[in-house]
Amino acid sequence: MKIGVAAGATAATIVGASVPVTGMLEGYPVLTGQAMRYLLGAAVLLLVARRLPMPSWRDIPPLLGVVATGMLGFNAVLLAAQQYAEPGFVAAVMGGAPIALALLSRQRTTSAVVGAVVVAAGIVLLSGGGSWHGPGLALALLTMAGEVCFTLFAVGVVRRLGVLGVATWTCLLASGIGAVLGTFFGGWQVPNTRQAFSLVLLALVVTALAFGLWYFAVNRLGSDRAGVLIGLMPVSGLVTSVLLGAQQLTMVSVLGSATVALGCAIGLRKGAHHTHGAGRVPPNSTIASGSDIPAEVVAP
Repeated sequence: MKIGVAAGATAATIVGASVPVTGMLEGYPVLTGQAMRYLLGAAVLLLVARRLPMPSWRDIPPLLGVVATGMLGFNAVLLAAQQYAEPGFVAAVMGGAPIALALLSRQRTTSAVVGAVVVAAGIVLLSGGGSWHGPGLALALLTMAGEVCFTLFAVGVVRRLGVLGVATWTCLLASGIGAVLGTFFGGWQVPNTRQAFSLVLLALVVTALAFGLWYFAVNRLGSDRAGVLIGLMPVSGLVTSVLLGAQQLTMVSVLGSATVALGCAIGLRKGAHHTHGAGRVPPNSTIASGSDIPAEVVAP
């Protein structure tokens, strides 16, 4: 369990700290930029995985679900939401993601649900709320839904293809779809030095590393307990902003961070499951290590 928590916390911290890096792409075509980012990320994952398991027909829908809602769709909706709502409001709405993951998990526990509620409260405190107009609320809710779907769509397929398999295939699909759509919407543009640095950093650290770590955590902990770690994203973003001098540390933000930490501690406690079925994987199984292939069988 400790390895799963460490992996999930590291992934969430990386994503939260990457917000200033993502901001360096302002004005760059969204879809084609993502296509390049995910293609480079897939290349790195392929080097690590060496052998890529082939998805079956039943794996295609969830893989496309991750790409459409949690990758390409999420980034596009997040940018659109910030045009109609303050960043604090969008962050506050996204605080509902841990609650949704806890409630939708097939093996949800009381501690995970309570911890998710506390984490959400901490995120609201941390973000400071904010206002919205026009479709801002709807777009913020879609952003939260994308965050949830990025995890839920992958739960079953990770058990079949393994952590690296899912991360690699989703990046390949996102790159191809993003390239096709981006050709018609936004076009292609040669990145300048600043934008190229951002794309490479996002591909290597946020995509190749954080994706794999997150799916590993979900595989080990289950989507309900891993979901509370999403609260570390805004905390990491706050720390990064303070270190860069872009934001001041206030008592409210400290209280919000402490509340998030409390929620994570509650949510990660072991508790009795409300339902029983597929979800978590025994820590010593080959599935938990990122593969559902028995130890004596070599993948083709």
